[in-house]
Amino acid sequence: MALHDETEKDARSLSFWHATADYVSPPPLTSDVDVDVAIVGGGFTGLWTAYYLKSLDPSLSVAIVEARFPGFGASGRNGGWCLGELAGMATYLEDPATREPGVRLQRALFETVNEVGRVVGREGIDCHWAKGGTLNLATAPVHERHLRAEAGRWAALGFDEKDIRWLDAPESNQHVRSPKNRGALFSPHCAAVHPLRLVTGLAAAVEKQGVDLYGETPATGIEKGRVLTPGGVVRAPMVVRATEAYTDSIPGRRREILPFHSMMIATEPLSPETWQEIGLAARETFGDPRRSVIYGQRTADDRIAFGARGGYFFGSRIRSRFSPDERAFAQARQSLEELFPTIEGVEISHCWGGALGITRDWRPGVGIDRGDGVAWAGGYVGEGVAASNLAGRTLADLILERQTPLTDLPWVGGAFEKWEFEPLRWIGVAAMNAIGDRLDQAELAGRRPARPMSALYDWIVKK
Repeated sequence: MALHDETEKDARSLSFWHATADYVSPPPLTSDVDVDVAIVGGGFTGLWTAYYLKSLDPSLSVAIVEARFPGFGASGRNGGWCLGELAGMATYLEDPATREPGVRLQRALFETVNEVGRVVGREGIDCHWAKGGTLNLATAPVHERHLRAEAGRWAALGFDEKDIRWLDAPESNQHVRSPKNRGALFSPHCAAVHPLRLVTGLAAAVEKQGVDLYGETPATGIEKGRVLTPGGVVRAPMVVRATEAYTDSIPGRRREILPFHSMMIATEPLSPETWQEIGLAARETFGDPRRSVIYGQRTADDRIAFGARGGYFFGSRIRSRFSPDERAFAQARQSLEELFPTIEGVEISHCWGGALGITRDWRPGVGIDRGDGVAWAGGYVGEGVAASNLAGRTLADLILERQTPLTDLPWVGGAFEKWEFEPLRWIGVAAMNAIGDRLDQAELAGRRPARPMSALYDWIVKK
């Protein structure tokens, strides 16, 4: 694989991760090919699916077509949390009918973090892996009540303190020191990674297995047994859609997954004295329970990479580049400085954004239609670094018709429900953001938000 000179400068400006990794772009498809499995999308889901297909059956021929290069999208722009959690789990765990399979899914997610670590070690992928766990900080009185109750719910489901536990403020401060810290919910099931290094390492691993990987090859259509591209047709009895937030770009797949943008900043490397004040010695990841999600990690070169919710653009438009003057970056910096006042005035070296995928019911899913010869996975709501590995293993078992514990997990199911037509979905997402911001502001200021507004927010999200 090679990176074209005219692409390199543009690609390196996409994010901090792109600026600090040696990555490559595979050649485009230039003729028709025939394979056993065709995968559309060269991000985590597509790469993990190919990796496990070839691991289980080395005789399979597998091809991946990627519109740009592996890691161009969310897989190369995210916060670098390999997290053993999944959006929508409460739906399974709160319903007695799905509680037991939901617990099995949760345990599979916890173990998935270890599986990713095993592959990283086996394949020699230098992705700055550090399994320091994750801290959900109580930065407001209501957060403390919420997180203590959540710890009780985990215990009631049969999870013990090896999986998740409440830390009072003194113990939490041994991990991360912030004037906002009132305690934290801690889980060891999370590793900080350099996500683009993980992507490129996986790409190299699947090519070593014999997978054909094509870059700059957008899928212009998916038909039964065929993927259409500008350079040729990929014929295969099974096609995998691993397109996540970019699913709207595939004809016939409009409104299945909503592209929602998250925004990130990275500081310049911080001094040892500053890190002595902050902590995160094990590179624990951190966030808090606010609705306008925040998330951060200490990078291997001693920066803070920190993200916050961005937004949705009318018509499901996806933006790949953002000006450093965007309001969302200033808001992210403000949130970071409120957590760690010691970094006030530190230079922000990188600002970037990217689109993650959300399904209509806010639950990721995996599925297969053998009659149409198509399989799919996605809708991770920003928690896909680990979940995509579980999805890839599950898709491999489904495609190879293997009955395993993975194929019996409750997120395996039918097609995604469609989102509403515009302008309804834009109005709904805008209302969710506005109400969520007001609720967060009240809670962070120590006030109890109006109950009707909280109920309206929950109704919009669940509706």
